[in-house]
Amino acid sequence: MKHLFSPIPQSARRAGGRAARRSVRAAPLSEELRPVRAGLTGGQYRPLDDAAVAAIDDAVHQILEEIGLSQAPESGVAYMTAVGAIAGEDGRVRFPRALVDDMLANAARNITLHGQDPKHDMLLSGSRVHYGTAGAAVHVVDVENNAYRESYLADIYDAARIVEKMDNIHFFQRPMVARDIEDPAALDLNTVYAAVKGTTKHVGTSFTEAPYIAPAVSMLHDIAGGEDKWRARPFVSNSNCFVVPPLRFATESCQVMEEAVKAGMPVLLLSAGQAGATAPAAIAGAIAQALAEVIAGLIYVNSMRPGHPCIVGTWPFVSDLRTGAMSGGSGEQGLLTAACAQMLQYYNLPGGAASGMADSKVPDAQSGYEKGSTLVMAGLSGLNMVYEAAGMHASLLGFCLESLIIDNDMLGQCLRCVRGIEVNDETIGIQVMKDVCMGGPGHYLGHDQTIGLMQTEYIYPELSDRSSPKEWEELGKPNLVAEAVKRKTQILSDFVPQHIPEELDARIRADYDIRLG
Repeated sequence: MKHLFSPIPQSARRAGGRAARRSVRAAPLSEELRPVRAGLTGGQYRPLDDAAVAAIDDAVHQILEEIGLSQAPESGVAYMTAVGAIAGEDGRVRFPRALVDDMLANAARNITLHGQDPKHDMLLSGSRVHYGTAGAAVHVVDVENNAYRESYLADIYDAARIVEKMDNIHFFQRPMVARDIEDPAALDLNTVYAAVKGTTKHVGTSFTEAPYIAPAVSMLHDIAGGEDKWRARPFVSNSNCFVVPPLRFATESCQVMEEAVKAGMPVLLLSAGQAGATAPAAIAGAIAQALAEVIAGLIYVNSMRPGHPCIVGTWPFVSDLRTGAMSGGSGEQGLLTAACAQMLQYYNLPGGAASGMADSKVPDAQSGYEKGSTLVMAGLSGLNMVYEAAGMHASLLGFCLESLIIDNDMLGQCLRCVRGIEVNDETIGIQVMKDVCMGGPGHYLGHDQTIGLMQTEYIYPELSDRSSPKEWEELGKPNLVAEAVKRKTQILSDFVPQHIPEELDARIRADYDIRLG
């Protein structure tokens, strides 16, 4: 019989169990055994019932067919009318229902966003979930001085370096604007450089004007080892606000989008209306408008190049209707994002939306509950790309490097919820219960199943404190933010990325206007 009673004192048996568990936790796990990882399948949370989904879908078709979008550039009008869109005398381009359905049916699905390192490749399929950064914050949160300062190019590079070390942040989209570079062409080029220099994960970035893409793409060809290798594995995507809600094309951004498509760069088609201002105050209406706008962008891109990889970016934001200010950390924002994710899965489109945009100015309790509640909703809804998921504060105005590290722990918890519970004979474990209860030690602490599941069933925070009050005092009463400052300092002091060889980097600096010190 297994696990016969032993006269060894219970405290000794528990100590042995703790030692075994600590030994298991210390052993490195292969990627497929980790309790959480990029691309876990969500979709458990569905805020819309079937009737609501059908009603929103019908509204999307009606918006595109009856209202359409205005202010498309001439080139865009030519592309879209060539496939069946109708350019009206009122300057609006409208999309017949049959055209919308045909273009949706033929749009690219199951697309891969590549990293410089293939281990960071992300398959956008179904309800597979990935968390990452994004934004255009103009300030950095200085937690040590409880202050805000302007964001600089070096901050973008530092953020990329930190993200490279965060397992639960799966991609790096530019989260800040380099306020120390005034020339927009140099700003766009250097933002790309700082990002791809700092991390091997997939990078997203924006371009101010179409001519600014060419130098950046040329540099990316150099880093990839040639244009053919870049086109085979493009590791940078263009985040493109091609619309100015409500229902107007943004001419310059559309021209950027066209150049990105020609360059073989994946495109995030981003609609960022604000409910009650540039989108309807009703959440259902905001969802319908955002979907109509991004589907119009999808038709635009596919009329240029059928099957081009696009992320359909429904990013409607919530307003505090008392003041008109954005409220990115609200429960309504979580609902809005989750419902957009559900609709994108209804259309079976690779999609992304924003979540985790704390209204709180610093990493505090408000930040924690705002981010945690909205981000777990986004993950459980099965959103492919959860943007703004780490580091963001003040409703997109402030970015915090320490919060990248704190939020990495939080995203691990969110991902564990996304993964859900595996139920089978082994995980229910009737035989294990018999082993323990029928002549066994009466606890599961040292059982083989417990040891075997320590790392694969459970996730452990790297920074958060789970000690007892007594242990906490003995450890010097560690503070979460202070510990994040230490970890940030350690990463930025010790980690110098080497994935771009020194000789190539020197050539890039000689050939392009690179300003990162």
